[in-house]
Amino acid sequence: MLETTKYDNLDALSLHELASNIKDWGEGLGFQEVAIVKPDLDQASQRLRLWLDNSYQGSMNWMSEHGDKRYNVDKLVARTLRVITVRMDYLADENMVAVLKDKNKAYISRYALGRDYHKLIRKRLAELTRKIEQHLPHLNLSQRPFVDSAPVMEKPLAEQAGLGWIGKNSLLINSKVGSWFFLGEIYTSVPLPVDNLEQPNRCGNCRACIKVCPTDAFPEPYVLDARKCISYQTIENKDSIPESFRPLMGNRVFGCDDCQIICPWNRGAPKTKEMDFSPRHNLDNSDLLTLFKWPESEFLSKTEGSPIRRIGYQRWLRNLAVGLGNAEGSEKILQQLEQTMPDVSDMVKEHVNWAIQQQRQKLATIAE
Repeated sequence: MLETTKYDNLDALSLHELASNIKDWGEGLGFQEVAIVKPDLDQASQRLRLWLDNSYQGSMNWMSEHGDKRYNVDKLVARTLRVITVRMDYLADENMVAVLKDKNKAYISRYALGRDYHKLIRKRLAELTRKIEQHLPHLNLSQRPFVDSAPVMEKPLAEQAGLGWIGKNSLLINSKVGSWFFLGEIYTSVPLPVDNLEQPNRCGNCRACIKVCPTDAFPEPYVLDARKCISYQTIENKDSIPESFRPLMGNRVFGCDDCQIICPWNRGAPKTKEMDFSPRHNLDNSDLLTLFKWPESEFLSKTEGSPIRRIGYQRWLRNLAVGLGNAEGSEKILQQLEQTMPDVSDMVKEHVNWAIQQQRQKLATIAE
């Protein structure tokens, strides 16, 4: 039954037509899929509370903030009745494994190679929101778009809408396209007809993502301990990376995609149609040493409009220092690390010093 309070002049046919239009408009704006859901986040909220009770969020304190706004949608946006969920593919290359295997290359998570997705998707969702408002100019709508920027449980919402299922790696997996996509949402007060075509969980007995994780960050299937995740350590962690994790990071200097690369559902994943997600400045295939030599001005210039910019120059150097410590033994690398020592923060010096020790040990072994 459609909720028609405040919308008595909208009949079921009009709402179905609007829902169809929203999907057409979304496709025209570059979204690969648009679905509508009547949110029910009770189970998701219980899982979140258990996850927080285990302190798996690490220093991401915002995960426990905002009270029940995260799962009571009308407390975040007044009068919300539906959530329009969208997805947009972002994979732009197939060179991941080759880069990971080359110890002298820098591996950057594929979502971060091009333009910052927040800006691109937020702009498209804002346009979709305007189209809905223009279609219903006589109504006082309550609507707001989101892109990974507010207390929104985007994966459970997308799962309920039928965009995929939450896999053992805690990511949303779609049976047709895998998991290389971004999500976005529009909270709306319009009582649109819902899709609610949930995809069945098809992970089965597969444990590939759990086994491949370099840092053993999955205490159990479907549960991620962020504190052990390389993405957390290289992006969210503002302090020193625990020494025990450094050798396990390999050449992963911004994020980690191992649990996506290994996933069978990502075989044949589609390439993105968005040119803005294409790699910039050869970041999909750069040497660690080349990136480590960037002065701060070059870092700021080449990460303008990129999600990489958010970690700042010092953490960029910190991550690269770890990568250089894990690289093949090289006098050039050792020399550059030693030259850099006087000019970086104390936090970075710790990691550079660690990398110097690793390089010296490797070079000594080569000399024997």
